[in-house]
Amino acid sequence: RQAAPSSAVPPAFHSSLCPMSCSHSQDRCQGWDRLLLGGTTNGHRADPGCRPEGESLPWADWRWLIIVSLLSGFVAVYLETYGCQMNVNDTEIAWAILQKSGYIRTKEAEEADVILLVTCSVRDKAEQAIWNRLQHLKALKARRHQASLPLRIGILGCMAERLKEEILHREKLVDIVAGPDAYRDLPRLLAVAESGQQAANVLLSLDETYADILPVQTSAGGKTAFVSIMRGCDNMCSYCIVPFTRGRERSRPITSILQEVKVLSDQGVKEVTLLGQNVNSFRDMSEVQFQSAAAPALSRGFSTVYKTKPGGLRFAHLLDQVSRIDPEMRIRFTSPHPKDFPDEETQSGSTRVLEAMRRGYTREAYLDLVQHVRNTIPGVSLSSDFIAGFCGETEEDHQQTVSLLREVRYNVGFLFAYSMRQKTRAYHRLQDDVPADVKRRRLEELITVFREEAARANEAMVGQSQLVLVEGPSKRSASELCGRNDGNIKVIFPDADIEDAEGCKALVRAQPGDYVLVKVTSASSQTLKGVPLCRTTLSRSAACH
Repeated sequence: RQAAPSSAVPPAFHSSLCPMSCSHSQDRCQGWDRLLLGGTTNGHRADPGCRPEGESLPWADWRWLIIVSLLSGFVAVYLETYGCQMNVNDTEIAWAILQKSGYIRTKEAEEADVILLVTCSVRDKAEQAIWNRLQHLKALKARRHQASLPLRIGILGCMAERLKEEILHREKLVDIVAGPDAYRDLPRLLAVAESGQQAANVLLSLDETYADILPVQTSAGGKTAFVSIMRGCDNMCSYCIVPFTRGRERSRPITSILQEVKVLSDQGVKEVTLLGQNVNSFRDMSEVQFQSAAAPALSRGFSTVYKTKPGGLRFAHLLDQVSRIDPEMRIRFTSPHPKDFPDEETQSGSTRVLEAMRRGYTREAYLDLVQHVRNTIPGVSLSSDFIAGFCGETEEDHQQTVSLLREVRYNVGFLFAYSMRQKTRAYHRLQDDVPADVKRRRLEELITVFREEAARANEAMVGQSQLVLVEGPSKRSASELCGRNDGNIKVIFPDADIEDAEGCKALVRAQPGDYVLVKVTSASSQTLKGVPLCRTTLSRSAACH
């Protein structure tokens, strides 16, 4: 079977598909029409009676798939994403490549001819989630084999890059392996797998950015989107696997980024997040005139393991250009490094541990930067990552991290127990000598302190008005809406009639993509609650401050 471009389904296709000549209505088969036309079947299943007597599994699970696949020539792919926002964006890139090659997409793994898992390798727990998922897929693949309809399984992303040999050889379950720089090769790899052979491409690139590929947004009609601006990382922090799974830093040409943001704006997207492993190291060298630009200075008290890189258009210029595309679009970015930009990501509160991590700064330099940011942007929300139990961390080191959490009072935090990764400097040079139970205890203490201080930081917003971009209904109540403020903190408020501040003062109901001013009435460590004041615009709100 070959992937093929979509075409109309013949009018007589419904009755010709059913081998049991069942009498269910035409609309019950519409799901398969949608599958053939490039959509999803939305979990369609035939009537339980539509199967030979004594057969234990619903025949629709296999026989519809066999007949649809054989008669239509289409190959359905199911994509499942694990890990960071970069993996979400990688999923969109992979799907754009496969869609162009004629594949169709399904939202149900049971309906797929190909299942692709986009994976994470930053911690052992992330990899264990994939191994566990593969065990579930093993049973599905066996059933499909018995039904004479092969199922191809692929591992994409960082775990593919790190563990190619183990993935291919463990139980021979996986058919293709593709690293983060090999997504263009997916159609060829799948063609090889179709012949019954395993196929792999985990070559890292010095220049691949997928700049010419417009990602297909996974949430059609969504009001937020991710835009990758660079790939890889040169920082070589001693604990981090990213330089080994995603390669060296390289940036997209600014023209391709601006084009993608313009397309998203035209589609009604109201918030874009610029992505990169080290996003504020962005450095566009695509045009000759960019190469003579002066290199910006590092933040005071910060250093790098590599020499200063001259030339190129830098992150500040990119932010300025992106912000000009649509005055009603909110711009975010992640993940930055404090050496390149006023950011708040520290990993530890101990100078000794920061040195062992090769972060390139001290606790004192970091706190100076925090104070500078707060002086420059009053009311700024701060976030950071923290690792508990890094190699050689003493109880005193841990308490310094606790004190940093209390002193800075972050609004958002990501906290993890250290997980040693092969290939890293820590793996080769340091000892993972903090016992697992001590790591867990220290992590729990950090989480407790973070929540206490985040609650205090968020409580300071009670009584204030916050500009909220509405994302949709609250998961806990259909009578409430959910969105995020400028500091990326979740805000919940009633779905009620509100005034429209834009002219007529008519009563309206807020919709996804609207900006709403919300007066905060209560706060927790993760959420603000409030009452809506009016619907407004980003430009109007900025003019009032």
